Amino acid sequence: MPQVQAQSSSGAFSILNLRWGEKKGFKPLYYWVSETAPNRRSSYFLILKKADRNKAIMKLDVMVPEYFDAKLKAKNIRLAYCEAGDAMKRTRCNETIPAAISLVNDGKTIEIVPTAPIPTDRSIGVVFKVANPSNGGMYQFNALAQAPGKVDMAGYLGSWVIEIQPGGAR
Repeated sequence: MPQVQAQSSSGAFSILNLRWGEKKGFKPLYYWVSETAPNRRSSYFLILKKADRNKAIMKLDVMVPEYFDAKLKAKNIRLAYCEAGDAMKRTRCNETIPAAISLVNDGKTIEIVPTAPIPTDRSIGVVFKVANPSNGGMYQFNALAQAPGKVDMAGYLGSWVIEIQPGGAR
Protein backbone atom coordinates (compact mmCIF):
# COMPACT_ATOMS: atom_id res chain seq x y z
CA MET A 1 0.00 0.00 0.00
CA PRO A 2 1.25 3.50 -0.71
CA GLN A 3 1.96 5.38 2.51
CA VAL A 4 0.89 8.96 3.13
CA GLN A 5 3.64 11.57 3.29
CA ALA A 6 1.88 14.38 5.17
CA GLN A 7 -1.73 15.36 5.48
CA SER A 8 -3.67 17.69 7.71
CA SER A 9 -7.37 17.36 8.39
CA SER A 10 -9.83 17.90 11.17
CA GLY A 11 -12.21 15.31 12.52
CA ALA A 12 -15.27 17.16 11.27
CA PHE A 13 -14.24 17.85 7.70
CA SER A 14 -11.13 18.44 5.73
CA ILE A 15 -10.36 22.11 5.09
CA LEU A 16 -6.69 21.73 4.31
CA ASN A 17 -5.11 18.73 2.70
CA LEU A 18 -1.36 19.19 2.29
CA ARG A 19 0.86 16.51 0.80
CA TRP A 20 4.54 16.64 0.01
CA GLY A 21 6.06 14.15 -2.40
CA GLU A 22 2.75 13.04 -3.89
CA LYS A 23 2.81 9.25 -4.25
CA LYS A 24 1.35 7.75 -7.40
CA GLY A 25 -1.44 5.36 -6.53
CA PHE A 26 -2.38 7.00 -3.22
CA LYS A 27 -6.03 8.08 -3.06
CA PRO A 28 -7.34 9.96 0.00
CA LEU A 29 -10.84 9.02 1.13
CA TYR A 30 -13.36 11.07 3.11
CA TYR A 31 -13.88 10.31 6.80
CA TRP A 32 -15.43 11.85 9.87
CA VAL A 33 -14.37 11.16 13.47
CA SER A 34 -16.47 12.44 16.38
CA GLU A 35 -13.55 12.85 18.83
CA THR A 36 -9.84 13.32 18.07
CA ALA A 37 -8.31 13.27 21.57
CA PRO A 38 -6.36 10.16 22.70
CA ASN A 39 -8.22 7.58 24.84
CA ARG A 40 -11.59 9.25 24.19
CA ARG A 41 -14.59 7.26 22.97
CA SER A 42 -15.18 8.11 19.32
CA SER A 43 -17.38 7.24 16.36
CA TYR A 44 -15.53 6.68 13.08
CA PHE A 45 -17.22 7.07 9.69
CA LEU A 46 -14.96 5.74 6.91
CA ILE A 47 -16.77 6.77 3.74
CA LEU A 48 -16.55 5.42 0.20
CA LYS A 49 -18.34 7.92 -2.02
CA LYS A 50 -19.94 6.87 -5.29
CA ALA A 51 -17.01 8.44 -7.16
CA ASP A 52 -14.48 6.37 -5.17
CA ARG A 53 -15.48 3.12 -6.86
CA ASN A 54 -16.67 2.02 -10.26
CA LYS A 55 -17.62 -1.59 -9.51
CA ALA A 56 -20.01 -3.34 -7.16
CA ILE A 57 -18.44 -4.65 -3.95
CA MET A 58 -18.85 -8.27 -2.86
CA LYS A 59 -16.16 -8.06 -0.15
CA LEU A 60 -14.55 -5.06 1.57
CA ASP A 61 -11.41 -5.20 3.68
CA VAL A 62 -10.32 -2.28 5.84
CA MET A 63 -6.64 -2.60 6.72
CA VAL A 64 -6.00 -1.22 10.22
CA PRO A 65 -2.51 0.18 10.89
CA GLU A 66 -0.26 -2.06 13.01
CA TYR A 67 0.42 0.84 15.39
CA PHE A 68 -3.31 1.61 15.96
CA ASP A 69 -3.42 0.40 19.58
CA ALA A 70 -7.19 0.78 20.06
CA LYS A 71 -9.25 -2.37 20.57
CA LEU A 72 -11.80 -2.92 17.79
CA LYS A 73 -14.77 -5.25 18.33
CA ALA A 74 -16.73 -6.74 15.42
CA LYS A 75 -20.02 -6.15 17.29
CA ASN A 76 -19.31 -2.37 17.21
CA ILE A 77 -18.75 -2.25 13.43
CA ARG A 78 -21.38 -1.90 10.73
CA LEU A 79 -21.63 -1.18 7.02
CA ALA A 80 -24.19 1.45 6.01
CA TYR A 81 -25.42 3.63 3.20
CA CYS A 82 -24.21 7.17 3.95
CA GLU A 83 -24.53 10.80 3.04
CA ALA A 84 -21.12 12.45 3.42
CA GLY A 85 -21.28 15.70 5.34
CA ASP A 86 -19.51 18.99 4.86
CA ALA A 87 -19.22 22.32 6.67
CA MET A 88 -23.00 22.75 6.66
CA LYS A 89 -24.27 19.25 7.43
CA ARG A 90 -23.26 16.20 9.42
CA THR A 91 -22.25 12.87 7.91
CA ARG A 92 -25.18 10.48 8.25
CA CYS A 93 -25.11 6.69 7.91
CA ASN A 94 -28.61 5.58 8.81
CA GLU A 95 -29.42 2.54 6.65
CA THR A 96 -27.41 -0.52 7.69
CA ILE A 97 -26.35 -2.89 4.92
CA PRO A 98 -26.70 -6.57 5.95
CA ALA A 99 -23.19 -8.03 6.10
CA ALA A 100 -20.99 -10.53 7.91
CA ILE A 101 -18.28 -8.57 9.73
CA SER A 102 -15.21 -10.11 11.32
CA LEU A 103 -11.79 -9.09 12.54
CA VAL A 104 -8.90 -11.11 11.09
CA ASN A 105 -5.09 -10.88 11.22
CA ASP A 106 -5.12 -10.23 14.98
CA GLY A 107 -7.69 -7.46 14.56
CA LYS A 108 -5.71 -5.59 11.90
CA THR A 109 -8.18 -6.32 9.09
CA ILE A 110 -11.89 -5.58 9.21
CA GLU A 111 -13.41 -8.10 6.80
CA ILE A 112 -16.88 -7.21 5.53
CA VAL A 113 -18.93 -9.52 3.31
CA PRO A 114 -22.34 -8.08 2.43
CA THR A 115 -25.24 -10.50 1.85
CA ALA A 116 -25.55 -9.10 -1.71
CA PRO A 117 -23.04 -7.12 -3.81
CA ILE A 118 -23.20 -3.39 -3.06
CA PRO A 119 -24.01 -1.38 -6.21
CA THR A 120 -22.11 1.77 -7.13
CA ASP A 121 -25.12 4.12 -7.07
CA ARG A 122 -24.79 5.22 -3.41
CA SER A 123 -22.09 6.19 -0.93
CA ILE A 124 -21.31 3.66 1.79
CA GLY A 125 -19.43 3.78 5.07
CA VAL A 126 -17.76 1.55 7.59
CA VAL A 127 -19.03 2.88 10.92
CA PHE A 128 -17.64 1.90 14.31
CA LYS A 129 -17.20 3.06 17.87
CA VAL A 130 -13.86 2.69 19.59
CA ALA A 131 -11.72 4.35 22.26
CA ASN A 132 -9.05 6.30 20.37
CA PRO A 133 -5.44 5.12 20.57
CA SER A 134 -3.48 6.30 23.59
CA ASN A 135 -0.91 8.06 21.40
CA GLY A 136 -1.60 10.94 19.08
CA GLY A 137 -0.57 10.66 15.48
CA MET A 138 -1.72 9.86 11.99
CA TYR A 139 -3.28 6.50 11.22
CA GLN A 140 -3.68 5.29 7.64
CA PHE A 141 -6.54 2.83 7.09
CA ASN A 142 -6.60 1.28 3.59
CA ALA A 143 -9.69 0.09 1.70
CA LEU A 144 -9.47 -3.02 -0.50
CA ALA A 145 -12.48 -4.42 -2.34
CA GLN A 146 -13.41 -7.43 -4.41
CA ALA A 147 -15.92 -7.04 -7.21
CA PRO A 148 -18.24 -9.80 -8.38
CA GLY A 149 -16.70 -11.89 -11.14
CA LYS A 150 -13.97 -14.40 -11.79
CA VAL A 151 -11.05 -12.44 -10.33
CA ASP A 152 -10.60 -13.33 -6.66
CA MET A 153 -8.17 -10.50 -5.92
CA ALA A 154 -8.95 -7.35 -3.94
CA GLY A 155 -8.16 -3.96 -5.48
CA TYR A 156 -7.04 -0.80 -3.67
CA LEU A 157 -9.80 1.84 -3.42
CA GLY A 158 -7.99 4.43 -1.30
CA SER A 159 -6.94 5.40 2.22
CA TRP A 160 -8.41 7.22 5.17
CA VAL A 161 -5.68 9.12 7.01
CA ILE A 162 -7.03 9.88 10.48
CA GLU A 163 -5.32 12.28 12.86
CA ILE A 164 -5.55 11.82 16.63
CA GLN A 165 -4.35 14.91 18.49
CA PRO A 166 -1.20 14.40 20.61
CA GLY A 167 -1.36 14.67 24.40
CA GLY A 168 -5.11 15.14 24.59
CA ALA A 169 -5.07 18.48 22.69
CA ARG A 170 -8.46 19.48 21.35
